[in-house]
Amino acid sequence: MQITIRHAEPADVPALRDLYAMPNAQAGTLQLPFPTLGLWQQRLEQSGVVALVAEVDGLLVGQLSLLVESNPRRKHVACIGMGVRDDWAGKGVGSALMAAALDLADNWLNLHRIELTVYTDNEPAQALYRKFGFTEEGRARDYAFRQGRYVDALYMARVAGSVSR
Repeated sequence: MQITIRHAEPADVPALRDLYAMPNAQAGTLQLPFPTLGLWQQRLEQSGVVALVAEVDGLLVGQLSLLVESNPRRKHVACIGMGVRDDWAGKGVGSALMAAALDLADNWLNLHRIELTVYTDNEPAQALYRKFGFTEEGRARDYAFRQGRYVDALYMARVAGSVSR
């Protein structure tokens, strides 16, 4: 199985909408049910976003966005958001996306700090992030409302030079 990482393109919008409409992908993010094509088209066109996708045999199986901070005092920082198709979870897609994104961050975009939030009940995602040098910096109580209840999230970050890879 060959996972190909590339930049997202406008033609990917339907596959992105479908990915984030899947129950587990949706539950691990801040996405709402019934995402529209227009919403995903707008996200791909957003300034300051580097959007990557993972493909296997022409099927879009994952997506990761690096949102570079626009404030000049935080131009060394980006936030990560990602999702993997439910039927591709645990098959290396997240690792492939994360490796590509951190290579961009470290070697091309001159980003020093990468931040993210992850739900406290999403242990596989937390393990992935720790594998790539992210550490927990705090906990947000009742961070989001999901499936009828409030859920907590962890703030995690990776600071370049503070980890060995």
